[in-house]
Amino acid sequence: MATNAIERTAKQIVLSVQEYSLFASRAVLNLVRPPIYWTDFLLQSDVIGVGSVAIVLLSGFFTGGVLALQSAATLAAFGATAVTGQFVSLTMVRELGPVLTGVMVSGRNASSMASELGSMVVTEQIDAMRALGVDPLRKLVTPRIFSSIVMLMFLTIVADACGILGGGAVTVFLNHQNGTQYFHMAYERLRYPDIVQGTVKPLFFGYILSSIGCFYGMRTTGGTQGVGRSTISAVVVSSVLIIFVDFLITHVLLTVFGLA
Repeated sequence: MATNAIERTAKQIVLSVQEYSLFASRAVLNLVRPPIYWTDFLLQSDVIGVGSVAIVLLSGFFTGGVLALQSAATLAAFGATAVTGQFVSLTMVRELGPVLTGVMVSGRNASSMASELGSMVVTEQIDAMRALGVDPLRKLVTPRIFSSIVMLMFLTIVADACGILGGGAVTVFLNHQNGTQYFHMAYERLRYPDIVQGTVKPLFFGYILSSIGCFYGMRTTGGTQGVGRSTISAVVVSSVLIIFVDFLITHVLLTVFGLA
């Protein structure tokens, strides 16, 4: 019995991965095949990008502040508090900016995508679209994936800037250190590989959170309870997958740039 249960679970996982791969690849290929719904892309860009600015601003600012507090307390033991700006900027740009933004946007928008599309599935709106000759994947999924990829990169830049600014505020007003020195170190120590890491990761994270959210939404079953299950699954899977992919991308990029 235990062996059969493990076998069924393994088959379900393999089939889910296969179904997701086909689903996500079809959605991406729709970007290069007309018709392209630019109006829906702009609408989703507003919902995903502009709608997430406030949460990204606050989380980035206070994360930078915490980094400045913790790093200054640690570096003070070595008499190296002058490099607080370098520590905050590198940490935000390389890791915390992209990952934090991806997880926050995933919690806000992956859940929204799953619940919205799931509601459309259980109320048979998706079937109505197919009956009218409209491809739901092209109309509903592709604009969400495309806008998530584009907007998450800009949101990550905003989070990085706010994190460095938050660290500067803590450095000046709480740690009573030189603000000019902080921002000079934060700027001067950034290198091209650091910028590449910080801008490449959001492209993958945006694709992950949007495709996972749409995938679970489009395969919703079981009425309103199924919508709730799809929403929870979308947030959990996308958040874990973002952290896992971050590890893989970091390892690859550090190897490419000769830092690992």
